[in-house]
Amino acid sequence: MSTQDWLDEIKWTDGLLPAIAQEHDSGKVLMVAWMNREALSLTVATGHAVYWSRSRQKLWHKGEESGHQQIVHELRLDCDNDVLLLSVEQKGGIACHTGRHNCFFKRLKEGEWETIEPVLKDPKDIYG
Repeated sequence: MSTQDWLDEIKWTDGLLPAIAQEHDSGKVLMVAWMNREALSLTVATGHAVYWSRSRQKLWHKGEESGHQQIVHELRLDCDNDVLLLSVEQKGGIACHTGRHNCFFKRLKEGEWETIEPVLKDPKDIYG
């Protein structure tokens, strides 16, 4: 088996794979992003999460601007080989570009979305 055969086992959709980042210690889902083959290869090679930014059409090394890197503890592929779960240590405690701990900070209550997670750091202070 070559070193890239494991990548061929993945069912890529238009060259992408949804990737769920889950906090290693708490089990809390932090965010969902996308990876292409290069992003996943770099993630495995470096031990740091690398994603594919669909909006910017380029690789996105998590924390490259904010410093909030994700150190990968484990990677798991789902039963259909089309979704990746990353168990990560979130550096700085902030995974979301809004300055929150995670990206899932809105809850549906009585037909309206309410914000239930506080901003830990103003994004202007993170990104300038």
